[in-house]
Amino acid sequence: MVKRAQTQSQTEIQPPSPPESTEMATVNVSKKSPNFSKIPFRARKVRKLSSKSPIGEVSVSVLDSSKSVAISISETPPLKLSTVLPKTLKPLTSKPEIELALDYLRSSDPLLATLIDSHPAPEFKSDSLPFQSLSRSIIYQQLASKAANSIYARFVTLCGGESLVHPDSVSSLSAQKLRQVGVSGRKASYLHDLAEKFSNGCLSDSSILAMDDESLLTMLTMVKGIGAWTVHMFMIFSLHRPDVLPVGDLGVRKGVQRLYGLKELPRPLEMEKLCEKWKPYRTVGAWYMWRLMDPPKPKAEEISSTS
Repeated sequence: MVKRAQTQSQTEIQPPSPPESTEMATVNVSKKSPNFSKIPFRARKVRKLSSKSPIGEVSVSVLDSSKSVAISISETPPLKLSTVLPKTLKPLTSKPEIELALDYLRSSDPLLATLIDSHPAPEFKSDSLPFQSLSRSIIYQQLASKAANSIYARFVTLCGGESLVHPDSVSSLSAQKLRQVGVSGRKASYLHDLAEKFSNGCLSDSSILAMDDESLLTMLTMVKGIGAWTVHMFMIFSLHRPDVLPVGDLGVRKGVQRLYGLKELPRPLEMEKLCEKWKPYRTVGAWYMWRLMDPPKPKAEEISSTS
């Protein structure tokens, strides 16, 4: 019986070329068989790796022991997004950032695109420091705008001016003094707890600005009287974070219900799923939900006819 000679071959595959290019690498395989005639190899079927492989497809075919091994490596070009997002999202404080968000939302949600084109672009303006904004948020809770404005103005005067609304000045105000300007006893305890957490270093203006959204939600809800809704409003209107979805806000929930023609108000988990396509600009999407639910403004001729 004729024994087949044992052969060894080493094949080196060069790294794949950049996307959208195909390179053919040919490597000669030599076989030493001095005592035997050439033994033909059967042609092997082409083997392809899964298209999920990061290098695309690889096919290998061996036609004959005396011939070359042909290796073809091709890469599937990556999907092209209609809008290229920056690596790091910036706060929504400038027109270019807002325009980038609007372009992205138009391309990702046709229903939202129609709403965007029928309303002015959003503006997010706030010059207050985090402690001042959080103090204001506590005072404004569950109050009509007119009453809240009046109480907050008296609170600022009591502190000596808005620039003097800081942890030390708020801590020095007794609950009785705060009640005299309209702040309830419960809200006075919330303000004192906020001031204490700033004074002991648990929170600070700088640390709040540096925290990511998840950490911020965790840390701020440790303050008495501050819940998820208050944190979401703070992140949107004070910090101008781009990807905040206030799933507990009634106006945003009603807007999503109307936008998508839902029979019932969406629950938080459903809100997350429905608004997934808005990422990473869910703040802007939420802003348009409020606009969608705004009562229509009367026209000039309607005002004159009723006056």
